[in-house]
Amino acid sequence: MTHLLTRHQAPVALHRAALAGLGGAVAIALLGLVAVGTGWPWIAAPLGASCVLVFSLPAAPVSQPVNVVAGHVLSAAVGLAVATVLPVTWWSVALAVGLAIAAMAVLRVTHPPAGANPIVVMTVGAGWAYLVAPVLVGALVVVAVGVVHHRLASRGSAVYPLPAPRGATRG
Repeated sequence: MTHLLTRHQAPVALHRAALAGLGGAVAIALLGLVAVGTGWPWIAAPLGASCVLVFSLPAAPVSQPVNVVAGHVLSAAVGLAVATVLPVTWWSVALAVGLAIAAMAVLRVTHPPAGANPIVVMTVGAGWAYLVAPVLVGALVVVAVGVVHHRLASRGSAVYPLPAPRGATRG
């Protein structure tokens, strides 16, 4: 049973942890400022989880820009589509999450925080405009802040986004 309590994550230097926290705080603060200025809901809970990946684990495949943006938009769209054709119940929400996971996997844009989007859009009764604000714009802001943050924090030898692997295809 003790193997369940074994930490597999390597130790992180305190300054790296502080920089990661600062990056996430800046990204969410920018979205918050836009929300206050426009009255639109620019902050969505899954974006906070995206900040954890983008700022703490920038080299992870699930943290890459295409995964963050496409994963969020795809998953939210799945939730909205399911809510359009089925009544919103526990089983339709579960179905939407499962479909979103499968779609992200097939399209190679898996981003774990995006798996929450079907739950959010279906339980709050969001409309299709939710895809733009907060989902698309929010994901783009997190990625943009991530790129700038990692360039500044690494003094030009950025690890975010990762370079394309040799022989990789975009499709």
